[in-house]
Amino acid sequence: MATHSSADRCLATKGIHEVFKHCRPDINCPKLLIIGAGARGNAYARAVTESANGRITAVADPIRFKRDALGKKYIWSDEKPAYYQSFDGWKDFLQYESHRRKQADQGEKVAPGIDGVFICTLDEMHAEIILALTPLNLHIMSEKPLATTLIDCLKIYRSLQPKDTESPRAIFSIGHVLRYSPHNILLRRLLLVDDVIGDVISIEHTEPVGWWHFSHSYVRGNWRKESKTAPSLLTKCCHDIDLLLWLLCSPANPLSAKPPHHPSQVTSTGALIYFKKSRKPVFAGDATNCMSCPVEKECMYSANKIYNDAHLAKGNAGWPVHVVDPEIEDCLLTIGKDAALAKLSERLIEDYDNSTPQAEIDNRPWFGRCVYESDNDVCDDQVVTITWEDDPLPNQENLNLVTQLKGRSAKTATLHMIAFTEKQCERRGRIYGTRGEVEYDSKTIKVHDFASQQTQTYYPRQAGGGHGGGDDGLAQQYLKAINAVKNEGVDVEDAQKTYIGCTLEEVIRNHAMVFAAEEARKEKKVVNWKEWWQSNMMI
Repeated sequence: MATHSSADRCLATKGIHEVFKHCRPDINCPKLLIIGAGARGNAYARAVTESANGRITAVADPIRFKRDALGKKYIWSDEKPAYYQSFDGWKDFLQYESHRRKQADQGEKVAPGIDGVFICTLDEMHAEIILALTPLNLHIMSEKPLATTLIDCLKIYRSLQPKDTESPRAIFSIGHVLRYSPHNILLRRLLLVDDVIGDVISIEHTEPVGWWHFSHSYVRGNWRKESKTAPSLLTKCCHDIDLLLWLLCSPANPLSAKPPHHPSQVTSTGALIYFKKSRKPVFAGDATNCMSCPVEKECMYSANKIYNDAHLAKGNAGWPVHVVDPEIEDCLLTIGKDAALAKLSERLIEDYDNSTPQAEIDNRPWFGRCVYESDNDVCDDQVVTITWEDDPLPNQENLNLVTQLKGRSAKTATLHMIAFTEKQCERRGRIYGTRGEVEYDSKTIKVHDFASQQTQTYYPRQAGGGHGGGDDGLAQQYLKAINAVKNEGVDVEDAQKTYIGCTLEEVIRNHAMVFAAEEARKEKKVVNWKEWWQSNMMI
């Protein structure tokens, strides 16, 4: 569509209420803007559209093809998008919305506004966007991680914190989707409410990234360089850290006034073990691209094998193929398989050498690049160990020590992020308690009771969408929170706790644990959590 100025957008009044035609009978349902029309933006757009609680009414993305594809699927169907439905980027929306509000304040007729946003851009863009949108008091759901530096996390926290005695004005949610899957909701209930294994002594949690998935995202893709984005522990596993702290740190009831059981220390080890030049097969020679490599046919990391043989040739032009080029999917549907393969090959053959400007190398993925010749530097194997000490609640001297320590006794959690796995992001682990043991994967939960010697297996509902239903669960809770504030008169703070299930400070604290773990890994030390928090956070 043609680009409109903010004035043009707001002066145009024809079809102002067209935005409601896709809405269900309740026109007061939450209306959302998607910022970033990539894989995550589409995931949340689908989740919202399939729910009965809200509508996607606008999209902002600088790549027209991606913007139009999401808009056509979830917003304007086969019709031409209205001026208030499609934006060239988040800054375009910000300019438009500021002007729209100014005109509304002057009593002019304007297009309807939105209630909230999903921020689904590249990680390094989150902080700038959140800080810019904060004055609008829109409800915000930011994809994880919140930001790529501790400093930016603190800036976001301070910008969203209400001043003095003011109450929060908007819901804030983070893409820690593991909290919202039926599997993990049941797991937490079994541990904290049903007390099926007594006091937790230790958790071993593994995030199996998947051998080719890691090469796609963290060797060739957008998350391959810490200097460009962040450590893989943050970009891949910040919601695994969040899950562990949600299980072991937060009170069972999010409305509880009880303080969290904070860890005492954290340490970590890990490195880039395999995806580097020293591991390159000798017979590959000087080749830097799969499409010209003499041993491509023998290499399991061949880009052609991963993107064509395993996906496009089988009719799948979605993820990960559409990440290589978002137009391949449409090309397959409208022109045919040969044309789609030609477009894929065109992308995979792209390469760089010593004459390529560094900025060009850094600012895009190279999906045909040899995995042993890439410029990646993030860990492909890492272990984090978090330790808690006995921490009885204060002012509970009238209770016996066993009661005082309920949920607050000493324990340990380990997270293992590993690239080299058959399973792809299907988390698994074991939890050891004083009265039993739990074994879990992404589909089942097995509880063994020591006293009875009986094992019970639970099969949580397998919800659709990504992350075991976590994408849909988070989207639905976000919409419920907005609806409660918008239509039911619920206080923002109460809606935040009731539906989102965590506070902004908890979001910051759980991100901070990742940064502390990275400091421990790089400096080869054990970090005292309380001292680190006090010296780094000052919240």
